[in-house]
Amino acid sequence: MLVLVAGAVAAATPSATGDGAAGLSSAAADACVPVGRWRVPGAGGPRDTTAEAVVARAIQARVVLLGESHDREEHHRWQLQTLAALHARHPGLVIALEMLPRRVQPALDRWVAGELDEAAFLREAEWRDFWRFDPALYLPIFNFARMNRIPLVAVNVDRSLVRTVAEKGFAAVPVGDREDIGVPLPALPAYEDMLFRSWREHPPPDEAQGSLDRDHPDFRRFVETQLVWDRAMAQGIADAAARRPGAVVAGLMGSGHVVNGWGVPHQLRALGGPAPLTLLPFDRDEACAQLAGGPADAVFGVASPPVIMPPMRPRLGVSLGPADGGVRIIDVTPGSIALRTGLRAGDVIVAVAGTPVTQAAEVAAAVMRQPPGTWLPLEVRRGGHRLELVARFPAAPER
Repeated sequence: MLVLVAGAVAAATPSATGDGAAGLSSAAADACVPVGRWRVPGAGGPRDTTAEAVVARAIQARVVLLGESHDREEHHRWQLQTLAALHARHPGLVIALEMLPRRVQPALDRWVAGELDEAAFLREAEWRDFWRFDPALYLPIFNFARMNRIPLVAVNVDRSLVRTVAEKGFAAVPVGDREDIGVPLPALPAYEDMLFRSWREHPPPDEAQGSLDRDHPDFRRFVETQLVWDRAMAQGIADAAARRPGAVVAGLMGSGHVVNGWGVPHQLRALGGPAPLTLLPFDRDEACAQLAGGPADAVFGVASPPVIMPPMRPRLGVSLGPADGGVRIIDVTPGSIALRTGLRAGDVIVAVAGTPVTQAAEVAAAVMRQPPGTWLPLEVRRGGHRLELVARFPAAPER
C-alpha cells in the first residue's frame, strides 16, 4: 500500500489490503518470510539466507537501502539491528536520512559529536516542522550513531522545492533554487503505474474520477515531485559515498522509494555508481504474492502490531521559515485554520499567546499544546503594521 504524505509517496511496504490476498493467517505469512528470518525473493519462491550473507553483500555493494513504513516501530527496530550488524563487520558506516533536509546537516554533525542533547538536536534539526513523525521512533538509531560516532547525513530537500515542483513542475524552478539537484531520469513504466494508482486514490478537488488520466497536469507534476525526491536522495547518498571512499552508506527511507528498484535505486544507477543492495521489512500479515516480483534483494520477517493512530494534534496549516525578529509564514494551506484566521504568506509571527517567538519550532510547539476548542492569540507583523489575530481551533482536531 502507498500512503500520500505532503504530495509524495511515503513509506509503505506492499500490503495485502485491497490486493485480493487479505485474510492470510500468521502461519501462512510465516511460510513466506518467517519472523526473524532473512529471505531472498525470486521467481521460484523465496529462499533462505543468513544475516551474515546479507551483511557481506551490503559491504560489497557499498550502498544499501533500508526501507520502512515511517510509523512502524518494528521497522525501525529492524533497521537498527541491521545497522548494528553492518557496523560490527565494517566500522566505516555512514547513515543517510530521508527524514531531514540537507540544510540542517550542522545539527546532525553536532549531535554525533555529542554537543547537543535530544531536545536541542530535535529543535536545531527542525524535526517537528519537517518530518513530524514521532521522534521516539528514530532516536534509538540516532543514539546508536552518536555512541559509535557514525556520520549521519541528511539527503532530503526543503519542502519549498517540493511544493514548487508540485505546483509548477521542475523546469519552472530556477537553477539556483534546485539545491544542486540534477534532472531526474524519467520514471520506469511500472513505477509510473504504481504512482498513478496511488494518485487516483487522492484525486484533486472537484475532479470527476473518469477525468483522472495519465495526461492530467496534476498527475504529471505529481510524478515529477516523486522523481525529484528520489533524485535528491540518490545524489545525497552518492555524494556521501564519494566523500568517504571505502565506507558503506546505508540509506533509511520509505519503502515506496526502494521497492522493486524503481525509485532511488533507479536514480542511483543513473549517477554511475554501483547498484545498491535493497532490503525491506516484510510484515507478518503481508501477502506472499508480494514477493513474486522481487521487491528487494532480501526481506526480513517482522511482526509489526497493528498501527493505532494517535489522536490528531491541532494544525495551524502554515509552512514557516526564518525572519528577523520572528517567524515568517512561507505559505498558507487552503481551508486551514490559518487561512480562516486571516494569516497570509509573508506575514511574520512575532508572538504566540503573548510569548515572543524567533524559531518555527516554538510556533509548532505552542500549536501542539493547544487543546481542541480553544483560541490562540497571535501577534503578526505585516508590512509596517502589527496585527492581533486569534486562531480558533475546532472542538475536534481537523485531519
